[in-house]
Amino acid sequence: MLETISSPAEWQRLPRTPGFSGKTVGLVPTMGALHKGHISLVNRCIKENDISVVSIFINPTQFNNSDDFSNYPKTIQKDRALLEEAGVQYLFLPTYNNLYKDGYVFKIIETDFSKKLCGIHRPGHFDGVLTVVMKLLNIIKPDRAYFGEKDFQQFILIKKMAEAFFIKTEIISCETVREDSGLACSSRNNLLKPGDKKIAPEFHHTLKQKIPTEETERKLEKFGFKVDYIKDLNERRFGAVSLSKIRLIDNVKQ
Repeated sequence: MLETISSPAEWQRLPRTPGFSGKTVGLVPTMGALHKGHISLVNRCIKENDISVVSIFINPTQFNNSDDFSNYPKTIQKDRALLEEAGVQYLFLPTYNNLYKDGYVFKIIETDFSKKLCGIHRPGHFDGVLTVVMKLLNIIKPDRAYFGEKDFQQFILIKKMAEAFFIKTEIISCETVREDSGLACSSRNNLLKPGDKKIAPEFHHTLKQKIPTEETERKLEKFGFKVDYIKDLNERRFGAVSLSKIRLIDNVKQ
């Protein structure tokens, strides 16, 4: 049965109970609006750990656009049902005041990779991501934490942050899960207009073609995408585009 924990203090009492003794803990951090990509992370977490925890928190500090934050889909009842069906044991559901008693005066800042790719177009985004993930890792203290490769830049930053600050949690990446059309599963897909949803798969189809980045950009623009960037880095091609102000990201191995 899924148990909901709302505060850090409530969670921190649990490891001292008999049910936790000698058990491994896995964490899947999310912002809710769960889809099959999230559930694939959850399934792996359950398989590899004795105790599974999923956090749901729409983190305002990682949004550089207030409208984007306000419009982010909120489906908590559906999310609870999906987690219970999957067999998750704990849902960590904190409030802003639970996590940011300092009012976001203290933050984690990375000065290199976070300034590239999405970091150029979303100033402050990764400061918010790294700060909230550090908080979650310090609260839950999981043995393993799971992140999808769709947000590959995010995964690399979190992994390097954990290494830099000697966090014992193993940061694990999981392959991108896609819709039948090839579009990477994302909570933002729910915000796409019907016409844009038909065009959106062309993002992945074009991104994986073995053509120069400039040609990739031109092809995407012809489909109607506004292109933030197409960039080859570390044997991956990264891309970020928008359709009617809905931002989509993806990456493929080269």
